[in-house]
Amino acid sequence: MRLLFVHQHFGAFGGAETNIQITADELVRRGHTVALLYGQETGRSNESWDCTFPTRFQLPVSGRPKAISGVLNQFKPDIIYLHSLPDIEAIETLLAFSAPVIRMVHDHSLYCPRSYKYNPLTRAICHRRASFYCAFPCMAPIARNKNGGFPLKWTNLQTHRRELELSKRCERLIVYSEYSKAELVNNGFDGKRIQIHVPMRCSSAEPNNSFSSRNLILFAGQIIRGKGVDLLLKALANLSVPFECLILGDGNHRPHCQWLCTRLNLSDRVQFRGFVPTEDLQKYYLEASVFVVPSVWPEPFGMAGPEAMLYGLPVVAFDSGGIKEWLIHGEDGFLVPWMDTHSFALCIEELLRNKDLARRMGHSGRERVKRVYSVAHQMDSLEQLFITVASTHNNGRPKCPWTARSRSFCPNFLHSRRQKVFNFEYER
Repeated sequence: MRLLFVHQHFGAFGGAETNIQITADELVRRGHTVALLYGQETGRSNESWDCTFPTRFQLPVSGRPKAISGVLNQFKPDIIYLHSLPDIEAIETLLAFSAPVIRMVHDHSLYCPRSYKYNPLTRAICHRRASFYCAFPCMAPIARNKNGGFPLKWTNLQTHRRELELSKRCERLIVYSEYSKAELVNNGFDGKRIQIHVPMRCSSAEPNNSFSSRNLILFAGQIIRGKGVDLLLKALANLSVPFECLILGDGNHRPHCQWLCTRLNLSDRVQFRGFVPTEDLQKYYLEASVFVVPSVWPEPFGMAGPEAMLYGLPVVAFDSGGIKEWLIHGEDGFLVPWMDTHSFALCIEELLRNKDLARRMGHSGRERVKRVYSVAHQMDSLEQLFITVASTHNNGRPKCPWTARSRSFCPNFLHSRRQKVFNFEYER
């Protein structure tokens, strides 16, 4: 089967990019042909992405509909796997093509103009569907401008609504959690066309954590306000046991958190290490005693937590969004009431004082993640979905019986992964 991934980034960036790379690698391993249509490079882990997507197409700044049509006619995908691409004309062009479009919804941006579903001042989580309430009193169209110049920008609600309606034309939608599925259903999507998919690289060879007396607390993720690093620091200030804390990641909230760290007299125990490539995270997991997920925005899933669990680490997290679907309170860590920094500190301290408890919880979490979220288990259902959609979609071409036993007989199937990297010069 030929699958075209469509995403705004090429390279490592966040959870969406991790999901894309794991999924593409596994599909190739199973004999499918993949390619990537993307907007810009992140400059992170590009070498590994080169291996994942030797066939790729970069979108031009202007004239995207024509460029996309050229890519689709050149690659001739059986499935278009759309991820994040903030471009209405591009999405319309993809939906107009003969191949079915399946969309992966990574966050809340599809049904929230502000994209993170909580009030930036009070941090109160929003439970409403997309409506005029988003404009007033929520004022969601006014957002931070990350591209320099004036600090604020205006989001066109009509454009946002158009993307929401276009997405309902996709053959299927993929999400990380029941929480995200419920949000889509609340916004008018058909729950029967939504599937949950959370692939993780789970190997029996992953070493266990040693739980040394170092008492190392670990955070890994983007340092933006919704991730709650400032609340983590306030919780750490209440600990009465010796500890160290490493904060891995970067983001626009880092300067404030570093200032707060100094103000709380934590600078001698808390270090900000910046962005760390995924392949280098293992050594940190093995040295830590507890992993923390202090997110206060409603996490669609919170992939960082289960990734740490694979190394036998217990997790302490706020009960926000889809986190409760993988963190079972009292079994593989502690699920703390939302924004309760006092309870957050108590749970961390209990795990640092009782290493036997931490080890038992870590083992329980590791076994659960391997059982539920292994690539093999998750990809079986996703691959079957692709096969079903491709074989039943009325695209004007003969239907191809995409079954595991008939792959080698399908005329459109390519066994070889070796593909040319296309660098097109499109007519403007």
